[in-house]
Amino acid sequence: MSNLTLSLRRGLVGAAACTTLVFTTTPLGAVQTNAHGSTPSITAGVDFQMYDRYGQPTTLTALVDAVVGEEVLLVGEEHDDMVGHAFQTLLLNQVVRRIGSDSGRTVVLSLEMFERDVQYVLDEYLDGLISEAHFLRSSRPWDEYEGRYRALVEHARAFGLPVLASNAPRRYVNRVTREGPESLMALSEQARRHLPPLPYPGPSDRYRAQWDALMTEAMLGVTSSPEGDRAPPRPELTSNAIYAQALWDASMGHAVTEALVHHIGGFVIHMAGSFHVENGTGIPERIADYRPGTRVATVVMTKVDDVRAWSEEKHAPLADYVVLTQKPGPTEGS
Repeated sequence: MSNLTLSLRRGLVGAAACTTLVFTTTPLGAVQTNAHGSTPSITAGVDFQMYDRYGQPTTLTALVDAVVGEEVLLVGEEHDDMVGHAFQTLLLNQVVRRIGSDSGRTVVLSLEMFERDVQYVLDEYLDGLISEAHFLRSSRPWDEYEGRYRALVEHARAFGLPVLASNAPRRYVNRVTREGPESLMALSEQARRHLPPLPYPGPSDRYRAQWDALMTEAMLGVTSSPEGDRAPPRPELTSNAIYAQALWDASMGHAVTEALVHHIGGFVIHMAGSFHVENGTGIPERIADYRPGTRVATVVMTKVDDVRAWSEEKHAPLADYVVLTQKPGPTEGS
């Protein structure tokens, strides 16, 4: 089963050494950054196009203006989408400017890509206490960190943002896959500090239906990429696999709500695989469990052949805002 797309993932104050971040943003013009990490230039209307859930084209500025009154912005990615990664960095910077600088709120960057037991390592790096080399050796970053996620972390570091390692440690996710969610009760108190409260919520009926549909696609070889896209997690297919996925959702949802407790009046922008976000299931459900009434907006990015080809059936249910990103051409790589 290892060749199926079931291998999703290989899915506080920072240093104030203010590097100038330069942006050129026009509705259909090239958008660039000179920030740390490899962030390619992308052009709205060519490399990507943003839409609201009604299929109306919109802009980055309009999106961020619309979510100013929210507390959480969940951003779903396809992990191998390089245009999407560049867009995430642009989105983060716009959020910092509009919601952080203009409104005076604390902006928190939350990442699926780091596990909760390495939070202190991440904090040490953001505070300038350790080198990047030691940070990377100790924090277990995802594969392709340099090209996919480094720009986010380095932008956050330059802006002095808190960055949240929000995911459950994979050793415990693996335990759920092998022995079921009840097996976590045998863990020590110290281990449980890196998990959401136990027992954590299981999958909803809607979530299970999405999972079953995705599993059917994977078994038929339809899902598009072995690196993730919207595919489910790495664990082998067992009856517990969906509960392993649900642990990721619960961990991230709980971490986001805890951040809102620690940063009163703050704004959390959370990056995760789109399966955790789309259709209002996964993380949105868990946020509602852990902190009822939390104001949440969602963005989902998905690769397409033509960014102008909005599909009401395919795209409208995904999120409050959908970003269609251009698939690489046949000679551009993946």
